[in-house]
Amino acid sequence: MMSIVAIVGRPNVGKSTLFNRLIERREAIVDSVSGVTRDRHYGKSDWNGKEFSVIDTGGYVVGSDDVFETEIDNQVKLAIEEADAIIFMVEVESGITGMDVEVAKLLRRSKKPIFLAVNKVDSAARTNDAVEFYNLGFEKYYNLSSINGSGTGDLLDDLVKALPEEEKREEATLPRFAVVGRPNAGKSSFINALIGENRYIVTDIAGTTRDSIDTKYNRFGFEFNLVDTAGIRKKSKVKEDLEFYSVMRSVRAIEHCDVMILVFDATRGFDGQVQAIFWLAHRNNKGVIILANKWDLVEKDNASVKEFEKYIRQQCEPFTDVPIVFISVLHKQRIYKAIETAVEVFQNRSKKIKTSVLNDTMLPIIEAFPPPANKGKYVKVKFVTQLPTPHPCFAFFCNLPQYVKEPYKRFIENKLRKEFDFKGVPVTIYFRKK
Repeated sequence: MMSIVAIVGRPNVGKSTLFNRLIERREAIVDSVSGVTRDRHYGKSDWNGKEFSVIDTGGYVVGSDDVFETEIDNQVKLAIEEADAIIFMVEVESGITGMDVEVAKLLRRSKKPIFLAVNKVDSAARTNDAVEFYNLGFEKYYNLSSINGSGTGDLLDDLVKALPEEEKREEATLPRFAVVGRPNAGKSSFINALIGENRYIVTDIAGTTRDSIDTKYNRFGFEFNLVDTAGIRKKSKVKEDLEFYSVMRSVRAIEHCDVMILVFDATRGFDGQVQAIFWLAHRNNKGVIILANKWDLVEKDNASVKEFEKYIRQQCEPFTDVPIVFISVLHKQRIYKAIETAVEVFQNRSKKIKTSVLNDTMLPIIEAFPPPANKGKYVKVKFVTQLPTPHPCFAFFCNLPQYVKEPYKRFIENKLRKEFDFKGVPVTIYFRKK
C-alpha cells in the first residue's frame, strides 16, 4: 500500500505551493483531486525512487476561539490518522504563532514522524530567524523556500527514509470491485443488500485502519472481492473534514481495484464531488459502472431515465461509454443487475484481442478514414497490436506519429469500442514510429 504524507499548517505558510512542487516532480503525474472537498488536494509524488501520496489539508478558517480549536482538532487529527508521515509547515516571516503552538501540541502526541518545515527562508538573515522554531519542541527543522524549491531536497531525503516499506501485495487471484461514492449515497446499504440476499460469502478480511474491507462474494458463477469503502463516518458527524476522510479511503480503494462501482444519490444529482471521483478512476484506468441510487424517490415520467442518463453522460464527456444502472437499494431493485454489469465491465477490461483480428478490423477502417494530412504529409498506419497492460492499450505503428492529433485518436478509440465492446473501460491509444 502506498504511503501517505500530509502537509499540515495554518493558512498562508505555503502548503499548497509545496504540494504543487512535490507532485510536479513526477514525469507522469496523477492529477491532484481538487473540488472533491473544498480546498483539499490529493496527488502523487516520488523521491529517490520512493513513490508516495501527498495530501494538502488546506487552511484553517478561524472565526472564533471555538472555531479555531475545532478546525485545528478536526484537520490535524485526520492528518495524523490517515498519514504515515506529516510535514508541519510554518513560516519564518511571522515567527511562531498561537496556532502553530496548538498544532505542534497535537502532533507531538502522535507516533507519526513529524517534519517541521520552516518556509520562506531565502536569505542568511532569515536562516538565523528560523532558530526560533526550536521552541516548538521538535528535534530538527528544515529551512526551505517552497516557491523556488530550495531546501526541499534535504526535507525529502529524510522524509522518504521515514516512510514504511511498501508491503508486497500478494498476487490477487480474485477481481476487486470497489464500491465508492459520497457519504449517504447508499454504499453500505448496497453491499448489505447483496450480502443479505446471497449466502456464498466465504470470509471477511479486515485490513488496517486505512484499508478498506474486502468481502469475497459469488454471483452468476463469478467470484470476486467487494471492497467496501462505506461506514467511514457516523451520521451524526456529517462534516466536510470527514467527507474528505471518505474521499481519501475511496482514493486508496480505487488505486487497487479492477472496477469502481460509483454509487450516487439520484435525489442529489451527479454533482462535482461525484464527478471528481469518477475522473479519478478514469485517470487510474479502472473499469467504471455508475449506479443512480434512490431512484424510487425521484419524481419521474416515461422520459426521466433517458433524460437523466443523457445528463450524466454529458458530465462524463468524452468518456461516455459507461454503463449506468438506476437502482433502489431500499427496495432491492436492479442491485443484481448492477453486479452483473460490473462483471461485464471487468471482462471488458481484461479483454485481449488477437493481433490478426485487430489488423483485419482496424486497418480497413483507417484506410477508408485516414488521419488528416498535415503540411502536405500523409500518415500511413501499417500495423496495430494490443499492448500487454492491465487495461486496454493499443499501439498503432505508422510513419509520422507526430502528426496524429487528439481528435483522430478519439475517432480510433470510438471505432475500437464499437467493434470490440470496451464499455465501461478507459482505452489508451498510442501512435508509434514504424
